[in-house]
Amino acid sequence: MNRIAGIDWRNAEQALPVLFCFSHLRWNFVFQRPQHLMTRAARTHKVFYIEEPVHSDGKPHFQMQCQPSGVTVLTPVVSPHGDTLREQSELLAGLANALRPSRIVQWYYTPMAQRFAADLPADLTVYDCMDELSAFRFAPADLGEMERRLLARSDLVFTGGASLFATKSGLHRDVSCFPSSVDVDHFANARGVIADPADQADIANPRIGYFGVIDERMDLDLVARAAAELPVVQFVMLGPVVKVDPAALPVAPNLHWLGRKDYADLPAYMANWHAAWMPFALNESTRYISPTKTPEFLAAGLPVTSTAVPDVVADLGNAGLVRIADAS
Repeated sequence: MNRIAGIDWRNAEQALPVLFCFSHLRWNFVFQRPQHLMTRAARTHKVFYIEEPVHSDGKPHFQMQCQPSGVTVLTPVVSPHGDTLREQSELLAGLANALRPSRIVQWYYTPMAQRFAADLPADLTVYDCMDELSAFRFAPADLGEMERRLLARSDLVFTGGASLFATKSGLHRDVSCFPSSVDVDHFANARGVIADPADQADIANPRIGYFGVIDERMDLDLVARAAAELPVVQFVMLGPVVKVDPAALPVAPNLHWLGRKDYADLPAYMANWHAAWMPFALNESTRYISPTKTPEFLAAGLPVTSTAVPDVVADLGNAGLVRIADAS
């Protein structure tokens, strides 16, 4: 039982404490806060990044990816007609039993993992609240109750920005505001001369760009109006489309939806932009966000314009680092 998917963890790995990270975000989706922090945590812990389950016939098991950083990404593969929560709980318990670590840290990005992980013993439980998930489209009905339970058993709570801190600070004895930072060296590469990526090379100039998840937080009407009112500007939009119909994305000769890009490739795109923008809608889903892309754009040396997202206004707009535009 000390061998998981053919790998023996009894030797060098045994000396490291184990960190189980439960996330609603796929590791290979967009490289952001969870990936940055878990990559760094892997220097001192054996990190298992546990994703949302997928369904397939056969015996429940973990599908495993070993990242160069040392993070092990585990995707629970459970039966399509079985008890998903019970199967996830048994997989997790079996892994913990096989590892027999000296110390276990549980790190949560999603309170919903409480439904299968709550019975697993932990020496330290951390809730890293990077978003107000209850405000997002298709949020589970019991998310609020799961968060209350997680807050009750957490030793430490972090929030991704000041607005979230204001809402969570009274709900736990030890809450810290922990805004996302930026890999300065990585994005500073965009300040140099880098060849234009192939799918961007034929787009005319000037260019204004965006990268990130394209979902209900984006003001698509604003994007369409900007493209119509500034026909000489080319708007380059990078990122996966989630929870909105791709057919609903505005279409214009100067709007370019180029899809998801690898984190490593982002500086090459940004090096060939003239400015960046963040056309977020101002609604419940953006009330508490603190976009990581803001300092990333700035590290790349790009002028940034954003709609009046509260944390962006308070942290960077009032300091004159980001131009705040009226989205109306």
